[in-house]
Amino acid sequence: MFKRKFHREDSEMTRNNGRQDDSGVFTKANIAIGSKVWVENNGVAWEEADVIEIDNGQAKVLTARGLVFYTPIFKMHPRDPDAKHGGVDDMTKLAYLNEPGVLHNLARRYELNDIYTYTGSILIAVNPFTKLPHLYNVHMMEQYRGATFGELSPHVFAVADVSYRAMINEGRSQSILVSGESGAGKTETTKLIMQYLAYIGGRAAMDGRTVEQQVLESNPLLEAFGNAKTVRNDNSRKYWRGHYKEVHLFISRFGKFVEIQFDKNGRISGAAIRTYLLERSRVVQITHPERNYHCFYQLCASPEDVAKYKLGDPRLLHYLNQSNTYDLVGVSNAQEYNNTRRAMHIVGINLEEQESIFRVLAGILHLGNIEFVSGKEHDSSILKDKKSAFHLQTAAELLMCDVETLQDVLCKRVIVTHDGNIVKSLEPHVAAANRDALAKTVYSHLFDWLVDKINKSIGQDPDSKTQIGVLDIYGFESFQNNSFEQFCINLANEKLQQHFNQHVFKMEQDDYSKEEINWSYIEFIDNQDVLDLIEKKPIGIIALLDESCMFPKSTSETFATKLFQNFGNNHRFKKPKLAQTDFTISHYAGEVTYQTDHFLEKNRDYIVVEHNNLLSSSKCPFVASLFPSLPEHNIKSSYRFSSVATRFKQQLQALLETLNCTEPHFIRCVKPNASNKPGNFDNQSVLHQLRCGGVLEAVRISCAGYPTRCTYDEFLDRFGLLAPEIINRNYDEKTASQKLLQKLNLHNFQLGKTKVFLRAGQIVDLDVRRAHALNNAAKVIQRFVRAFIARKEFIRTCDAVITIQTYCRGFLACKILELRRREIATTIIQKHTRRWLLERKYMLLRSVAIVVQAGIRASFAHKEFNMKKQTVAATKIQRQWHMFKVQSYFCQLRKATIAFQCAWRCRVATRELRRLKLSARETGALQEAKNKLDKRCEELTWRLELEKRLRVAAEESKRVEVKKLLNAFQEMQEELNRANLKFIQEREKANVLQSKLETATRELSKLETTQVKFQELIKENENAKASVELIEKKQLETEREFIRTKKELEEWQKRADEAELKASRAKQDLQRSEERIASVDHEKQVLRQQSIAISPNSGLKNVANPILIQKTPEFHQLSNGDQRSHFDSPMSSQIFREFSRTPVESRRSRLILERQQENQEVLLKCVTENLGFTHHRPVAACIIYKCLLHWHTFEAERTTMFDHLIQAILSEIEGQEDGNVLAYWLSNISTLLFLLQRNLRSNSFPTATQLRLNASVSYLGRLTQSFRSPSNIASPGALASCGDNTSAWQVDAKYPALLFKQQLTAALEKVYGLIRDNAKRELTPLLNFCIQAPRVSRVSMVKGSRSPNFGGSNHQALGSHWHNIIKILSSLLNTLCSNHVPAFFISKLFTQVFSFINVQLFNSMLLRRECCSFSNGEYVKFGLSELEQWICEATEKYAGKSWDELRFIRQAVGFLVIHQKRNKPLNELVNDICPGLSIQQLYRISTMYWDDKYGTQSVSNEVIRNMIDIVKNDSHDMSNNSFLLDDDLSIPFSADDISNTIDDIDLSDVEPPPLLHEYPTFQFLLQHS
Repeated sequence: MFKRKFHREDSEMTRNNGRQDDSGVFTKANIAIGSKVWVENNGVAWEEADVIEIDNGQAKVLTARGLVFYTPIFKMHPRDPDAKHGGVDDMTKLAYLNEPGVLHNLARRYELNDIYTYTGSILIAVNPFTKLPHLYNVHMMEQYRGATFGELSPHVFAVADVSYRAMINEGRSQSILVSGESGAGKTETTKLIMQYLAYIGGRAAMDGRTVEQQVLESNPLLEAFGNAKTVRNDNSRKYWRGHYKEVHLFISRFGKFVEIQFDKNGRISGAAIRTYLLERSRVVQITHPERNYHCFYQLCASPEDVAKYKLGDPRLLHYLNQSNTYDLVGVSNAQEYNNTRRAMHIVGINLEEQESIFRVLAGILHLGNIEFVSGKEHDSSILKDKKSAFHLQTAAELLMCDVETLQDVLCKRVIVTHDGNIVKSLEPHVAAANRDALAKTVYSHLFDWLVDKINKSIGQDPDSKTQIGVLDIYGFESFQNNSFEQFCINLANEKLQQHFNQHVFKMEQDDYSKEEINWSYIEFIDNQDVLDLIEKKPIGIIALLDESCMFPKSTSETFATKLFQNFGNNHRFKKPKLAQTDFTISHYAGEVTYQTDHFLEKNRDYIVVEHNNLLSSSKCPFVASLFPSLPEHNIKSSYRFSSVATRFKQQLQALLETLNCTEPHFIRCVKPNASNKPGNFDNQSVLHQLRCGGVLEAVRISCAGYPTRCTYDEFLDRFGLLAPEIINRNYDEKTASQKLLQKLNLHNFQLGKTKVFLRAGQIVDLDVRRAHALNNAAKVIQRFVRAFIARKEFIRTCDAVITIQTYCRGFLACKILELRRREIATTIIQKHTRRWLLERKYMLLRSVAIVVQAGIRASFAHKEFNMKKQTVAATKIQRQWHMFKVQSYFCQLRKATIAFQCAWRCRVATRELRRLKLSARETGALQEAKNKLDKRCEELTWRLELEKRLRVAAEESKRVEVKKLLNAFQEMQEELNRANLKFIQEREKANVLQSKLETATRELSKLETTQVKFQELIKENENAKASVELIEKKQLETEREFIRTKKELEEWQKRADEAELKASRAKQDLQRSEERIASVDHEKQVLRQQSIAISPNSGLKNVANPILIQKTPEFHQLSNGDQRSHFDSPMSSQIFREFSRTPVESRRSRLILERQQENQEVLLKCVTENLGFTHHRPVAACIIYKCLLHWHTFEAERTTMFDHLIQAILSEIEGQEDGNVLAYWLSNISTLLFLLQRNLRSNSFPTATQLRLNASVSYLGRLTQSFRSPSNIASPGALASCGDNTSAWQVDAKYPALLFKQQLTAALEKVYGLIRDNAKRELTPLLNFCIQAPRVSRVSMVKGSRSPNFGGSNHQALGSHWHNIIKILSSLLNTLCSNHVPAFFISKLFTQVFSFINVQLFNSMLLRRECCSFSNGEYVKFGLSELEQWICEATEKYAGKSWDELRFIRQAVGFLVIHQKRNKPLNELVNDICPGLSIQQLYRISTMYWDDKYGTQSVSNEVIRNMIDIVKNDSHDMSNNSFLLDDDLSIPFSADDISNTIDDIDLSDVEPPPLLHEYPTFQFLLQHS
């Protein structure tokens, strides 16, 4: 157990403000030059500094502002040089748990908008004075729901959740103590606690209001009657030195305990508000510049009430004019009065009760203006003047009691004796005290009535066994003038602080026990001595105060004298030097000096029977209800003394008993500055609040034990360099830590299961040794670096010398080389000169020979070229002529073929027309259609004849043109032949001349004669060439004409192809009408059968054949038994009239209904089974659609078939968790919805005229089809099967069918949502493991890094969770594909699943600091690579844009694993590394990042400041304030998307299930298939 050690303060402790217990106090032994320290600063409390010199217990320090001064070593505190930029989320994680460390950590987190910080299990909440909606939305509450305490970032929701979970699991009531000064955010924190409790254990709102809303709506009423303006000391540092600065505040003058009640199921069942310690004396006595309760000023601000209750100016009312403060800056009393009235309406106080309440308040104010003077007797009193009589009369009227009785009650006292009652007159001052006692009693009863009324309005659960209470009570007070009220309030805070200390002790005990360390010898501080000083009996301040109040002649001087006599030697009690009646008490938050001037008056309170009797007999029912009759034991004494302090102590004890029955949780609210401005952190004010709130006291308690606690891996990471030989050995973390501490000769440390516990000051010694080791290592590094630099310089000098030598030797070598080059060059020049002379002579001879040879060879080449050219020209002419002959023959043959086909088709069409005329004579309704078809046929015949004529004309024109071209070609051919003949003759002449030329060359004597003849031959040859060129030109013109004619033929051919294309399109358009004609033919057959059925020979027994009617497309069987026809033909109308006159109509309708119901049941029974798939198409969906289409259910005005189908489908998927079943129905529903979307239209039914038009078009379609192929005429049963052209038949759907399509869409969305939610549910537990890498000890990492198999084994172990995710995704994909779910739905599903993975991982990373580490980034990056590989394998067809959905977590992980973050500018981070993240998200990751692998730092401080500026500038935009992502729960598709993305479905070959083979009504399915 813990040993208690009472806190004793001497002058040295007072001077240091109790800091001797802080963690890590510096001494001469453990301080060194360069140490990082905190030094005192009057402006900012504590300032960062570095030690630059040490001299005789004094240290010369250099502050961050550049100031240099000396300070005592014992006044400094160590500072952690490795502190995180964003601070730590739990104060117990601080390396140095001291006052400046706590203050600096809160300031750093406040700059980052992290307003919540833990100190163990205590939550510190700093008011941001700005809206942070992203911290309190539903998504944030869901994150903290069920989370382990400390797993996520500190939050008020975490405290509320841990209290709720403890209540549910342990069955014990909980309490949350919210403390802090006014403006620190206590009310808002209480509201958030109730909001979270309502979220996780809420009940349905009553009258539109939840329990939390009802409790919060009562706040204005309680604040009006329980809050008042006070003063407090705003500058704690100046206060301790005796200087004051007053600040005016609204402070609750009572304690409020909101008790939220829960039932056995953990749901809110009721609530209650308990009030404690109301300051009654404030009603009758206040001091400047304070105020009375707000309700009095609000009443005086209402002109109507002032006139009604005769109040007048508040400056004339005694209970209000004791202070000159009547109005508050920025607060309107009239507006607050309206708010109070509104709050009364909300809590259920009717107008009559409201009037009574304000009558009582006015009566109290009038009582305060009643003054007394001495009467005729010296010990009697009477009213002072008429003004007092007026106020007495008015008070009696308002309270509805007798005036004389009221005066007697105030001026006289009844003493009850055995012999009877004795009436005694009171002196004036006693009568005034009696008046004040009446006013305080009335106000106290009124306040209690209001609280009861509020509780009744909220509603309580008397059967509730567990509750969560939220206590909101005034904090520690220390003013310039501290009276009896501050004494009582500080007593309450001392009691609560003791309760708080006990909780901290228990927390420390639980932590030590959890870690299994020895803690029995630990001593801690307690404030029981202060409580004994105040409330111990028989000698305590309260006991002495009650004793003095019992004596009428006691004064403040006599009371102070008693205190000095009894407590002069108490170290907690002091007497100021310059005051005679003041005394000072050393509280846990500091010393407070009290003035005893009004202690006796404020402590005296009397229970006067006459007061109760007077008001209980009031004619006002409300006033009478406030004062019930007293018990008999109270009637025996009509005027009994009651101590306010004693009653206060009893109420405080009752409150503590209530709290002791619960498990406490503490929230300390802190107001960062007095100006209520965001972003301003006043160190002095916050430090004072931390002291008054007991936070620093909790720190000192922790320092009494083991203030420094860190995990083994953190300890080894930081101090492992002091003994690297231990780290490199095969030790586990605990053993390595123990050997390290033993080597460093540290004692009194403790090793727990997971942490190292160090005593105060030991962390300083370790840091000093670490600094020495780092300094020595730095010196070694510097030595080696300098040696490296010198060696590098020496090598550079040697290299320079060698370089100079090289250049010199090279210069000499170049000179020698130049001489040798000159000699060689001279030799070469001579050689080339001789060669050039010989070459020139040779080339001259060679050129002469070449000229002679060239002339001879040119002559032979020219002859050969001309011969080849003539041969090629002749070949081209022959080829063109053969082509023309063949093409002419082909055109004639094609023309004859077309003519023959047209004649044959006309013959076939004529036969078809005759057959249709014969078949249409029996039906009068088709007569008009026949005429139109005949006209259409004649028109087509005329068009065909016209087309034939045009073709004949075109052929004739072509034939003429061809003849002309042939003639021209023949003429050109003849000319060519003549030219060839002439060319041959010329060639023969040229040969003769050539032979003569050869002879002439041999004979030089005959050269001149031969040369003349040769020139003549050349001229003749040129003439022949000109003739040939002319012929070639004519041939080219002929070829061009032929090409032009060919183009014209191609154009005619193109026109013919276009005509054929138009004919084919017309065929496709008319094919649908042809199918309608088939339906008409089917109608004729049905009409014949019906005519036979109603013949006299057959009777009426087969009139209502359900199978026949069911298969008849023109009839619809309705839910009420009526039948309707699509066509208005005379025969059908006659048949209907005959049916309506038959006596068996009801029986026929019943049989039809029974048959339809049987068919529906069979169909539903069949489709609810797993029918499987045929050619990747779901059988159930295809069978449903074909049955509904065949039965014409889509065209029915009323039917129950759709409702039965929807119910059957929903019953199959309701509550279904089997993914295979859900995927099966997703495939069937999507296919059925696609068929409906494609083939239903919302138009009205077609009329008979439209059907006849369609019939005529159908005949035209068949006629057109006969022109192409006589064998392709449509059969009458063409509509029976649904081919792959689903758009060929569209049904005019009625309202039930359209409603069925909407219900089917809703069912599809539901199945899709179930599959998606099931996948998310399976992934959620795995994602919680995947966001943080499993811990691997530092020692094992050092050992394992030397093993070659380390990477592979760890890689496989760390990736097991990611592999499980891959298995879930693959299993889901296989399930969907095996059920042939369309790829469109699969891609949408996986896109949303990956979006969910992105949201979960990213939000967890932003909420948990341990996830923002380098190694964790590598772990998540490995998992993302696995997901990327899976997406690539799944292909974009199924995975869609899933990889893009992971962009947030990918960019966040990319930031974690990049190196040299401090060198990255903001532009690069925003534009390149994390372009998708907002500044606030990037800012949070940057501040939470920590490198657990290489020890590198996050981004630079300049980048952080730039981010802060941007975040502040964007803070007005509430939509951008949330740094968390929201999960997408929408349905990412519509019915139109389904019809646009799924391919057409062919239903013709879908085989029906065996069950339907047995029923004759389903035989159409077999026929179709």
